Amino acid sequence: MNQAVRKASPIENTLPCSLEELYKGTTKKMKISRQIVDTNGKTTTVDEILTIDIKPGWKKGTKITFPEKGNELPNIIPADLVFIIDEKPHRLFTRDGDDLVVTQKISLAEALTGVTVNLTTLDGRNLTIPVNNVINPNYEEVVPREGMPIRKDSSTRGNLRIKFIIKFPSRLTSEQKAGIKKLLGS
Repeated sequence: MNQAVRKASPIENTLPCSLEELYKGTTKKMKISRQIVDTNGKTTTVDEILTIDIKPGWKKGTKITFPEKGNELPNIIPADLVFIIDEKPHRLFTRDGDDLVVTQKISLAEALTGVTVNLTTLDGRNLTIPVNNVINPNYEEVVPREGMPIRKDSSTRGNLRIKFIIKFPSRLTSEQKAGIKKLLGS
C-alpha cells in the first residue's frame, strides 16, 4: 500500500524586535532543536543556529521562512519554520506606518510663544527642532525624512511627527487674568 507523503503545517514563532533594530537593521541568531531521521531510520535531536538578517524598515508582521526546518517524521515532509516580526514598545517613539511619532509636554506659554524640541533619534543623532508656530491641541510638527527607513527604498524615510500635550495652569490670579486679557485683546 502506497502512503501519500504530506507536508507538516508551518511552525510559527514571534520574533520580538526593538524599534532601533527595525530602524537600523540587525542580525539575530535563533537556536532551534529538531528531530531528524538518520539513514538507519533512527530519530535523533539536533541543535541548529538559524541566522535572521533583519532589514532596516521591516514592519511588525513581516515573515521570515526557513523551509523544512521542522521535525522529520516518516512519510511527512518537515514543516517550514516561520518567524514573525513583532515590535517591542519604545519609551519615546511609536511607529505609524513609515512615520515615527513622539509626544512632547509643553506649557501654555511655550504653546503660545514657541518651543525648541530636542530629540535623540533611533540611530543616536541629536535633533534640535525649533517650533515657532502657535501650537494648538491638535497641532503636529512634521520633520521630513526623519522617520523609519522605507523598506523598498532604504535611501528614503518616513517623517517624524511631533505631537504636543499642552499643560494648562490649574488657576490664575485676577492680575494674571487681566494681563492675559490685555495682551490677547479680548
